[in-house]
Amino acid sequence: MSRILSSVAALALTTGIASAEYSLHIIHINDLHSRIEPINRFDSTCSAEDESEGKCFGGVARVATKINELRDQLTAEGKNVIVLDAGDQFQGSLMYSTYKGTVEAEFMEEIGFDAMAVGNHEFDDGPIKLREFIDLVSFPVISGNLDLGAEELLKDHVANHVVLEVGGERIGIVSALATDTSETSSPGPNVVFQNEIEALQQDVAELEADGVTKIIALTHVGLPKDLAIAEAVDGIDAVVGGHSHTLLSNTAEKASAPYPVMVGDVPVVQAYAYSKYVGHLELTFDDAGNVTAASGDTIVLDASVAPDAEIVERVAELAGPIEELKARRVADAAEPIEGDRSVCRAMECPMGNLVTDAMLARVADQGIEIAFQNGGGLRASIDEGEITMGEVLTVLPFQNTLSVFEATGQMLIDALENGVSQVEEGAGRFPQVAGMKFTWDPAAEPGSRVTEVLVAMGDSYMPIDPAKTYGVVTNNYVRNGGDGYAMFAGDDKKAYDFGPDLADVVAEYLAEGGAAYQPFTEDRITSAQ
Repeated sequence: MSRILSSVAALALTTGIASAEYSLHIIHINDLHSRIEPINRFDSTCSAEDESEGKCFGGVARVATKINELRDQLTAEGKNVIVLDAGDQFQGSLMYSTYKGTVEAEFMEEIGFDAMAVGNHEFDDGPIKLREFIDLVSFPVISGNLDLGAEELLKDHVANHVVLEVGGERIGIVSALATDTSETSSPGPNVVFQNEIEALQQDVAELEADGVTKIIALTHVGLPKDLAIAEAVDGIDAVVGGHSHTLLSNTAEKASAPYPVMVGDVPVVQAYAYSKYVGHLELTFDDAGNVTAASGDTIVLDASVAPDAEIVERVAELAGPIEELKARRVADAAEPIEGDRSVCRAMECPMGNLVTDAMLARVADQGIEIAFQNGGGLRASIDEGEITMGEVLTVLPFQNTLSVFEATGQMLIDALENGVSQVEEGAGRFPQVAGMKFTWDPAAEPGSRVTEVLVAMGDSYMPIDPAKTYGVVTNNYVRNGGDGYAMFAGDDKKAYDFGPDLADVVAEYLAEGGAAYQPFTEDRITSAQ
């Protein structure tokens, strides 16, 4: 009888446990891109005047305010909270160009993140700067699809995954980085990239073998790949992503999709970029570790969010040495110069025309005929009115130099095919051009999308000659094979990669124009559909 009673009691206890729920709040950001100072509506550094008029967004001081506000409130209510970053703290402003990651590390420590995914731009200055960043922070920086066995600087410093103890539960965090990072950044030859889905599945299996049943994927691969991961990787309960700068929202007019996007029972979230939003995802788990509910939204950090006063003071201190350079007037814009990634990575854009025209003008006396600029190298728009050097540097923050070289017509055709091969993914390789026009068919298979290429000949355009050699100007990143432009790389192109900084070239071109710059498009790039 006692044995039967014990069994009944055990069943009751088990039933009670099975019905227990566990709630987890995930506060997250992604792709801050060194927007330490507030930004304007064009994602560029906001002026003091606009800040005083309440027109600015974000900045790390507002990020700190909102994260601390959410965390403090939820913690006071007895809720379970973690704070995650999905990568790309590096690159995008003079704060990174000047301090090379130390500023980002300082403020992430101040805010108190629990984990961060490695983003592709964390490799922009090679493994050394990523290692220096990791040494400055106390939270884990993770990426599960990197083989770092041959990279001495990183092999014992970037974990595949991490387990966080939160409210008496173990929360597994797995991670993956886009496999084309060797093309979009500078990880060097010793960092080997593995298939994201296979690597994540292996890490999930390791965590499950250790008894971890609640597993979050913190990724830097872009929304399309995140959706594939959510569908393909068994055991993942949610995906917190970055890389594609996607705004998911239930209220914002320009949102790409609701927050969260559900793939079966797996919620996928992302919070745009540039410090403009903070994401807040609430997950409810049953006792078996299954998600039974997912809700939340992105929160815009507009003027209603008061910046953290101590961080504002520290940012001003850091900005002092570079303020004079940033404030220098370069020229004026008659209208806003569109440089948004959603435009410049998919079609001809006014910023692309400005930059390629400036490149071509700088080297036209060297017999250069064609200019190429990867759309991913254009990082912001510029608003109407005065153009400062700070704005130009926000558009072109990578300190790329002008490169000139020779290429055959066939190489240029191949380059254009590469450029339009991943438009659906919002890839940065999309080509902005000067001295040529081309037509492409987005419905065709990648590799056979370019239907016509014309090269400027005086005041007219003539079909490109695949056998002819042309003089080309681009930035040193593209010339050396970045963004998939392997056809431009090599020592057989009579190349010179050490020209002036691209930002200086554009600033001087604008200054020489005299009158206010009038942005334009002129059918340099047309779609066959």
